[in-house]
Amino acid sequence: MRLDIQLDARPDQLLSRATDLAGLGIDGLFTFEGRHDVFVPLAVVAAAVPVDIMTNVAVAFPRSPLQVAHAAYDLQLLSGGRFRLGLGSQVRTHIEKRYGATWSKPAARLGEFVSAVRAILSAWQTGEPLDFRGEFTTHTFMPAAFDPGPNPMGMPPILMGGSGPIMVRTAAEVADGLLVMPFHTERHFRERTLTAVRAGLDRAGRAAEDFTIVPQVMAAMGTTPEQRTRAEAGVRELIAFYGSTPAYAPVLEVEGRGELQPQLNALSKRGAADRMAELIDDSLLSAVAVTGTPEQCAAEICRRFGEVADRVCVYFPGYTPDSRDIAALRTALRS
Repeated sequence: MRLDIQLDARPDQLLSRATDLAGLGIDGLFTFEGRHDVFVPLAVVAAAVPVDIMTNVAVAFPRSPLQVAHAAYDLQLLSGGRFRLGLGSQVRTHIEKRYGATWSKPAARLGEFVSAVRAILSAWQTGEPLDFRGEFTTHTFMPAAFDPGPNPMGMPPILMGGSGPIMVRTAAEVADGLLVMPFHTERHFRERTLTAVRAGLDRAGRAAEDFTIVPQVMAAMGTTPEQRTRAEAGVRELIAFYGSTPAYAPVLEVEGRGELQPQLNALSKRGAADRMAELIDDSLLSAVAVTGTPEQCAAEICRRFGEVADRVCVYFPGYTPDSRDIAALRTALRS
């Protein structure tokens, strides 16, 4: 199984960090829309570091499909064809209050956004007139002065991030792949996510081999007990953060822990992050994340996802593992 790691360095340290990670033998780097822009870091490393690169995810709704198509085209060219475009919806509060954008019909809107970006890229690639008319966006004007022409590296794959059944089903209908959000459990993945994928593929008349599933996994990884304790603390905090969000309540409900969501939500509104993390017991930690040595984490990732995925995005929330442990994880995933 191939391994993707988050590129989370400061802008002035991106190239050094990416070079170091690539030197450990990882297969890809992805960016998250957090403290810094999601596209710029990939432009910095695209030509210099010979690994796959991906946005994971770029938030679609505050952007135009045309803007995203231009960024995807350029990153695909800069990287020599190693770019994957990951798009996501975020949740309503962030879209309206952080981005200052509008929120509506998230699954339908994101599905159309994917189709619009693909239509623009296809028009550039084939020379056919651009004629995309959707419910939320329309693109019918592409003068030659603004058309970059065919990309010699081809069109990049477009993946959608999703957790709920409607979003996942939509991804299976219109996207090249699904980025399984990191807050999930094996039971939720098998009972809810894979069921929705099959439904979407059936609705679109697509074969499973035409659709890529990329799990995202939180890992509490370390070689020593001290390292694992520190790692588990960071993972508990992120699980608590996700668990406080109503959109992720179904994950807890599947595990019989639905009562935890409103408790976490109430604590989050009081800024009680430490208390939130305390509510994430060992049972829930191991259900959501993978824990242990690099070899143990790799074995659990392969057990959970080996039948349906050939690569995984691994997060190390709140801590930075030893470089030797990342290399060991990569080796174990490939063995």
